[in-house]
Amino acid sequence: MRSVYLDNNATTRVDPEVVEAMLPFFTDQYGNPSSAHAFGSPAGVAVRRARRQLQALIGAEFDYEIAFTSGGTESDNAAILSALEVMPERTGIVTSAVEHPAVLTLCAHLEKTRSVKVHRIPVDRLGRLDLDAYKAALSPRVAIVSIMWANNETGTIFPAIELANLAKEVGALFHTDAVQAVGKVPMDLKSTAIDMLSLSGHKLHGPKGIGALYIKRGVRFHSLIKGGHQERGRRAGTENTPGIVGLGKAAELAVQFMDDENTRVRSLRDRLEKGVLKRVPYAIVTGDPLKRLPNTANIAFDQVEADGMLRLLSRYGIACSSGSACSSGSLQPSHVLTAMDFPRSAAHGTIRFSFSRHNSEEDVGRVLEVMPGIVEKLRDMYCSRSPGEEPPSGPT
Repeated sequence: MRSVYLDNNATTRVDPEVVEAMLPFFTDQYGNPSSAHAFGSPAGVAVRRARRQLQALIGAEFDYEIAFTSGGTESDNAAILSALEVMPERTGIVTSAVEHPAVLTLCAHLEKTRSVKVHRIPVDRLGRLDLDAYKAALSPRVAIVSIMWANNETGTIFPAIELANLAKEVGALFHTDAVQAVGKVPMDLKSTAIDMLSLSGHKLHGPKGIGALYIKRGVRFHSLIKGGHQERGRRAGTENTPGIVGLGKAAELAVQFMDDENTRVRSLRDRLEKGVLKRVPYAIVTGDPLKRLPNTANIAFDQVEADGMLRLLSRYGIACSSGSACSSGSLQPSHVLTAMDFPRSAAHGTIRFSFSRHNSEEDVGRVLEVMPGIVEKLRDMYCSRSPGEEPPSGPT
């Protein structure tokens, strides 16, 4: 059975060119990049090249504005905690109600353990930020604004550049989790007021366990991880040379394939959405129809459980995901759709199909071939259950 992978917002296939670039740094060029001897020199050169490759992708002014980390979660945590350290007189954080748990969980922890006030800005039914609420939350008490560039579930793109300008008016730092946007949305950070930006290698066909935090020149920064002087003292620990090289190559390829992401990949996404809406009644595409990532289709199916759809899709070799999480034996709708005030009957049945440049027309055709039957089967099971009985989570 042919496999169809449509869960690229969760993680991507490592590009073969990325693997090829990494391999020498596991074997022949294994020196420490911070060493002064001949074994360390090739690794040091490779790390500097990777920094420039990332600089080109996000439009940073200087390559040293890039600090390598273990991934998006560490970058998010480092940015927020640093802001609170360098501006101790400010105790406010502004974020959105639909952030990734890497931000929301940290903010909830800080509320409980420190005298921190967190402002969670609501969104509308299309997942768009309430700009009036955002402006009202800004004040000289805010240390940092941390709002994602694009939502990982719906693909809705936020006006990060505009939000950064507004944050500057009250003297707050601005950080954006751009894990889903980097490589899909053209960026020129040197022309913006964005202070810090998080990215992760495994979202753009690089390896897992490597990411970066962009820190604009002149922004005061307090390191999260203490130890040696790597990364200009911003992130201690021996550099993950193979991972860094892989991230750099992935960034180089992302620049090369940016147009493909926004044309061919977008057309695959659009074909899937139109096909599903035509073939499956009571389905709706979530998110902003005009400002959305080109690869993301988040579709809500009324009166059917996402868990059951995922199980049957997997039997057909199709991998995708749901924003729902299983908690205490009950399926809860995602915090993103809850914040969007989606009806529970549809929020429970939301499936995210996320594409990459490695997907094809055949992948779309396969989903459209099996999706109507899957939804019909599960709806029949849902409607035939006894009053008060829980909806089925999948076929028995």
